[in-house]
Amino acid sequence: MDFGTPFDAEDSSGDLEIAIAGVAARDREDGALDLVLRTTRGEIAGVLHPCEGEAGAAVFAGGALGGLDGPAHAVYPRLADALRGPEAGGLSSLRLQYRQPGEFSECVLDVLAGLSLLKGLGAARVALVGHSFGAAVAIKCGELSELVTGVAALSPQLYGTRTVQRLSPRSLLLVHGTADNILDCAASNEVYERALEPKRLVLYEGADHTLASCAEELFELLRGWLLEVTADV
Repeated sequence: MDFGTPFDAEDSSGDLEIAIAGVAARDREDGALDLVLRTTRGEIAGVLHPCEGEAGAAVFAGGALGGLDGPAHAVYPRLADALRGPEAGGLSSLRLQYRQPGEFSECVLDVLAGLSLLKGLGAARVALVGHSFGAAVAIKCGELSELVTGVAALSPQLYGTRTVQRLSPRSLLLVHGTADNILDCAASNEVYERALEPKRLVLYEGADHTLASCAEELFELLRGWLLEVTADV
C-alpha cells in the first residue's frame, strides 16, 4: 500500500511514500513470527504475534534508538503474549524495529507500513503504543490512519505532537512518571491540554523515563486499555 498523503512532521516538507513489496516470515519457538517487510524505502524488521480470525490488533513502537521490547521491563512482548489467546482478548500484535531510528518522518512511515500489513491480514481496529520518541510517532500515525482506534503515549516527547487535536475522536492515553529526568512530565500535560476528547492522563509518582518502578501497574493499565479501544462495538 502506498502512503502518498503529505503529513506535517513539524519541520519536514514534501510528500513521503512507502510501499510494501514483499514480506518474509520465520517461525519462532514462542509461536510468534520474525518478519522482514521489504519496502520501497528499505527493510523493516519486526515480530508478529498473530491471533488468527480476530480483527483487533496492536502495534508497539520503540524510542529514538528503536528496539522491540519497550520500557517497563519489556512491557511490549509481555503484553503481546498476554493478549494473544482468544480467552485473553484475542489481539494480534506487531512489534517494529525502525529502518532509521530517530528519523521522525521515516519512523512514521515504518509504522504506517506495519498498519498496512495488519490491514491486509484482516485487522480492522488497531491500537498504537509508543514510548518517548515513539509516542510522538504513534500519535502522528493515529492522526493519519483510519485503522487506528487509540494511541497510548508513554513518556512522550513534544516534537511531532503539535497537531494532536487531529487524533480525535480516537482515544488518547498519556502516561508519564513524575521523576522523568529525560522528558519532563510537563510534556504529557501539554499534550493533554492540546488534545481533544477522548483523552486520559496517568502520572506515576516517582517513576522515571523507563517507567520501571511502575511496570506491573502499567502492564495492567495497558492491557485493559488495549482491549477497550480495540473492542468491536
